[in-house]
Amino acid sequence: MAAAKLHVSVRSFVSSSARMLEESIKAAVEAKRYEQILDILSSSKGSHNNPNPFSFLSTFPENASVKIVDEILQSFTPIRPRSRPRFAYSSLLSYSLQSSNPLPLALAILQRTLRSGCIPVPQTHLLLSTAWIERRSKSRSVASILLEMQDIGYAPDCGTCNYLISSLCKVDQIDEAVNVSKGMARAGCNPDLDSYGTLIDNLSELRMTSAIIETLNEMVARFGLSPRKETLVKALGAIRANKEISRAIEIIEFLTNESVHVGFECYQLVLEGCLENRQFILGGKFVIEMTKRGFIPYIRSRQKVVEGLASIGEWELANAVRRRFAELRS
Repeated sequence: MAAAKLHVSVRSFVSSSARMLEESIKAAVEAKRYEQILDILSSSKGSHNNPNPFSFLSTFPENASVKIVDEILQSFTPIRPRSRPRFAYSSLLSYSLQSSNPLPLALAILQRTLRSGCIPVPQTHLLLSTAWIERRSKSRSVASILLEMQDIGYAPDCGTCNYLISSLCKVDQIDEAVNVSKGMARAGCNPDLDSYGTLIDNLSELRMTSAIIETLNEMVARFGLSPRKETLVKALGAIRANKEISRAIEIIEFLTNESVHVGFECYQLVLEGCLENRQFILGGKFVIEMTKRGFIPYIRSRQKVVEGLASIGEWELANAVRRRFAELRS
């Protein structure tokens, strides 16, 4: 009985503290003393998490609440260190994402959060993805949703879009993440290395060969970007795991033709794929091209190529490979 009374007492105290916190922030907002919000939240000792101290904004007309949030965000811009408003950003983002019309306001708050160097709480990924999918279900294009940010004085950027892409990937919405990357340019912000890195990493985990190749082609041929080494290794590793070695070789040929540097690790990975799948002729031709790039395979791989070619009677190619290694004094 005593424990039950204590539990009720604690819950009542927490509820009372949350009410007082919300009332304090509401008073600061009504007085347009937005700088006080940071001190109020800082002294709340974590009670700003639940219920949300900005919940009172839901009682305002939507245009009015959007204007208030914008004014709050603008007031935080000159504050240093830039991460000082992190609790306020977190609470505002949570409030907006759980409101009846979360976008585009949530994207604006997210943008300011990321630019301040703060990292949104993990549940943001799910809330943002849910809000995005809901809006997209109403037949809205990616670009049109992103450009709604302009209606409230903001503009989409790579950081915001990349966080959205990452969020969609985390909730298994990879196809929609690809759609976002394709729609970014029409909204005025081209995908960058982070955009494509996140996409290709996730496509590689799912071993979606065609999508990987299409994404690599787009980032290189359309936007002139060179994939990071680790991204390319993951992509080729996924294609090797699918035993689609010819397509992996085609990727390397495409990249080299586009003057993109492809490192030794990628060549070695694909060569080993040739050997695993007993594609010795393909491996022999590939290893000659590999040496032309200045890369010498590991000694065991060299031996396997020559032995494999000999085992299927391809003496001419085996000798050509052996001569090539001899020329390189390997």
